[in-house]
Amino acid sequence: MTMTQKSGSIARQHESAHDYLVCIDSDGCAFDTMGIKQRECFCPWMISHFDLQPVAQAARECKEFADLFSDTRGANRHVTLKRILCELLPGHPLVKAREFSPPDLPHYFRWVENPSSLLSNEGLKRACEQASGDEMHELMCVLSWSEQVNWAVGEIVRGIPPFPFVRESLMSIAGRADIVVVSATPIEALRREWEEHGIAEYTSRIWGQEAGTKREQIAALRRQYDIDRIIMIGDAPGDLRAAKENGVSFYPITPGYETEAWQRFAELASDRFFAMEYAGDYEQELTTAFMAALPDTPPWEVT
Repeated sequence: MTMTQKSGSIARQHESAHDYLVCIDSDGCAFDTMGIKQRECFCPWMISHFDLQPVAQAARECKEFADLFSDTRGANRHVTLKRILCELLPGHPLVKAREFSPPDLPHYFRWVENPSSLLSNEGLKRACEQASGDEMHELMCVLSWSEQVNWAVGEIVRGIPPFPFVRESLMSIAGRADIVVVSATPIEALRREWEEHGIAEYTSRIWGQEAGTKREQIAALRRQYDIDRIIMIGDAPGDLRAAKENGVSFYPITPGYETEAWQRFAELASDRFFAMEYAGDYEQELTTAFMAALPDTPPWEVT
């Protein structure tokens, strides 16, 4: 299915009820779930599967930087794993001091770099079926890690409420705008989370990875609204790109300042949006501060 066909298909699932549209990411944006997922689910199994025990502290620091506090926040797990093993770990002072060599996974790295690869468990399984020898062993090792992570997320991540002022924001805009959850998380998990905390009722739709990328989801929705009456609320550079590639406004939830960001949206930014006074200098000011909080250079390399 082409992007156009997919966009048309999911667009038919949505019917606008208001003139304004507010798209909201979920993990790390509406819910404080990214930290626990990375620290308690992704990182321990990364250390275990890739034999990083001798430099576990460095591995944790690299994982947090890549997935929580840098310009690759929110990126695909395989993209950040490759970045950690190829770029961040080799340059970490602790790794250098201990003369530790991070694992070299050339077959896996080529798979990640291949534009035609489906960077998911299903894509890895297909690649494993077509591989043999060392290549199959590498890919199977990564698949085992990825599946273990999913198991850990299911076991550990539960009962986490939305950030303060999320509910207030939803309540204040629900009567004036259609609210659609736009996420790369599986839709079943999204619905369970939003319903568990009683905020699904404010949404028009909840869309996850089954509806395509965030860019595709916004592209499908934008057809029913004036472009200047759409805003995407997100916490990662990928959310910003998805918004700008569709020509719509972006409101940042800056990591580490989520409560302040949601309070500002509830008390100020949302009114600016509905008054058509958000886009322009005000949006640029917020976006610049957001990107400055997510650098590409880790702190241990800053002189």
